[in-house]
Amino acid sequence: MPWSDVRRRALTSSLPMTLRVYRKLSSAMVPLAPALIRQRLKQGKEDPARVGERRGVSADVRPNGPLVWIHGASVGEVLAAAGLIERLRALNLQILLTSGTVTSAAIVARRFPADIIHQYVPYDSPRYVARFLDHWRPSLALFIESDLWPNLILSSAARRLPLVLINGRMSQRSFPRWSRMSATISALLGKFEVCLAQSKLDAERFAALGSRNVVITGNLKLDVAAPPADPARLERLMSVTRGRPIIVAASTHPGEEEILCEAHRTLAGFFPSLLTVIVPRHADRGEAIARTVEAGGLRATLRSREELPTATTDIYVADTMGELGLFYRLAPVVFMGGSLVPHGGQNPIEAVKLGASIVHGPHVFNFTDVYEALDRAGGARQAATPEALVKQLGQLLANPAARDEALAASTRVVEQLGGALERTLTALEPYLLQLRLEMGAGNA
Repeated sequence: MPWSDVRRRALTSSLPMTLRVYRKLSSAMVPLAPALIRQRLKQGKEDPARVGERRGVSADVRPNGPLVWIHGASVGEVLAAAGLIERLRALNLQILLTSGTVTSAAIVARRFPADIIHQYVPYDSPRYVARFLDHWRPSLALFIESDLWPNLILSSAARRLPLVLINGRMSQRSFPRWSRMSATISALLGKFEVCLAQSKLDAERFAALGSRNVVITGNLKLDVAAPPADPARLERLMSVTRGRPIIVAASTHPGEEEILCEAHRTLAGFFPSLLTVIVPRHADRGEAIARTVEAGGLRATLRSREELPTATTDIYVADTMGELGLFYRLAPVVFMGGSLVPHGGQNPIEAVKLGASIVHGPHVFNFTDVYEALDRAGGARQAATPEALVKQLGQLLANPAARDEALAASTRVVEQLGGALERTLTALEPYLLQLRLEMGAGNA
C-alpha cells in the first residue's frame, strides 16, 4: 500500500465522525471548485492572477532552509503578526504568510518587507492542502487567533509539523458553538503543541475545549506599531480641512452609517463646520454608503473617486484600503466601528497610538479586556444608544482638555497591557532554537 494511503488511513481512523464526514465532503467538493472560484472572482473576492494558490499551486519557489509558516484569516490577524515577523526575520528565518482575503494580500504587499512570501491559503480540501504542504514543506506552523481549518490542521499534524496557536482568541459567540461539538474541536485543538492565549478567559475556554498546553501571553495587537501615513496625502487633507472639527468613524459595518449620519446632523447644529469621515470596514461599500448619506439630505464625497472633502462636504466616505493611519492622524476623536451593531467591535489600539480619543458602542466582545480596561481608566467612552453617541462625541469635540485626559489614560492602559510579543517569543523559543540548529547544520 502506498505510504500516502497509509498516512491517510492513520489520520482518519481515530477522528470523530464529524471530521471524517467533513473530509469526505471536502474531497467530493473538488469538482465544484472552478465554479466557486468564478463566483468569487465576480464578487472581487479572489485575485485572478493567483487563483491557483487556492488549489495549492504556486508559481513561487520555496527558499532553502527552515521556513516558518504563519497563517491568519484576514487583515487584523496579519497585522497582529507584524512585530513577530520582524523579530523572526532578524533571526534570518524565512517566512511564509498565508491569509484568505484580497484585502489582506494588498496590505502585505504594501506594508511588509519584500522577502515575506505571501500565499492565499488553499481551499480546505485534502487534495489542495496536500499540494500546498508538498510544495512549501514548512518547518513550523503558527496559526493566529482561531482560524481553524480542519484539513489544514489534520494534514499538517500528520506530517509531524509542529503546530502552535498564537494570539489565541475564543469569542463568546464561538465558545458555546464549539462546546456543542466538543469531540470535533478537541480533535483539532489537540493537534496544537501549545496554545498561546490572549487572556485568562480565552485560556480557560481553550482548555475546556481540549487544548493540551495553554499559556497566557496577551494580545499581539497591543504591540503593533502605529500604521503609517503618506506625508503628502496627510498634508493635502489637513490643508483642505484646516479649522474644521473632525470625527472619524473607523471600520464601520452595515447599520452603523445611518446612526452616524443622524449623529452628524445633530452635532452639526453645535459645530456648523463639522466633517465626519466614515471609513467602512469593507471598502467596496463606499458607493452604497454615499447613497445612504445623500438619501438623508447630507452631502457625501468619496475618496475612491480621488476626491477631497470640500467646504460643503458633510460626510467624507474614505472607501480605500490601508489608509486608517492617515485618518487617525487627521482627527482628534474616533468612533470605533463594529460596536453599535453586534459585530464585536474593532481594535482601538492603533487609534490610541496616533493620539485619538475613543468612543465605542456596547458590542465590543471581540476586544472585551481591552475596552474594559480603557473604559475603567477613562481612556475610552461607551455610547450604548444613538443619543449617548451624540453626547460623548459632542463632549470630546467641545473639550480639548477632556480629550487630552482620555488620551493620557488610554496610553497608560496600552502600555500596561503590552508585552505580548516578548511573551510569545519566549514561548516559541524551543521551536526557534531547533530551527537555528537546523540552519547551523545546513551551513556546516
